[in-house]
Amino acid sequence: MTPYKFSTHFEVRFRDLDALGHVNNAVYLTYFEIARLQYWKKLFGSEALARYSFVVVRAECNYRSPALAGEMLQVFARVSELKRSSFIFQYEIVEGHSGRIVADGLTVQACFDPVVQRAKPIPHDLRDSILGFEGIETRPASD
Repeated sequence: MTPYKFSTHFEVRFRDLDALGHVNNAVYLTYFEIARLQYWKKLFGSEALARYSFVVVRAECNYRSPALAGEMLQVFARVSELKRSSFIFQYEIVEGHSGRIVADGLTVQACFDPVVQRAKPIPHDLRDSILGFEGIETRPASD
């Protein structure tokens, strides 16, 4: 059973390709971003971005196999850990027909107060919604 409760699908576009006809390495972070936004909207609706402010403070991507034009990709996303002010999203991208793993990775987000330009604790309602959706138990930790 997959540890992911959320995924989204899309087709590789011509604009995503490099000179060799593969998805350019930088584009995978955009794929992660698309999945993160869709996850956020699923949990919190269309006003999700206006409701909570966060910034990406770290991004990692492991390239497993090339994705090509026209392939249908399924991007899985989950929040795997919540700390005091940050949380970790994990991702896995698979080619939709064969199940071939294309890439995996993670991003770390910090809740952010735009007025004082500093990280702030994860709001309780945000934490509770993520914990409920993911079905994970965690306790606040230092960041």
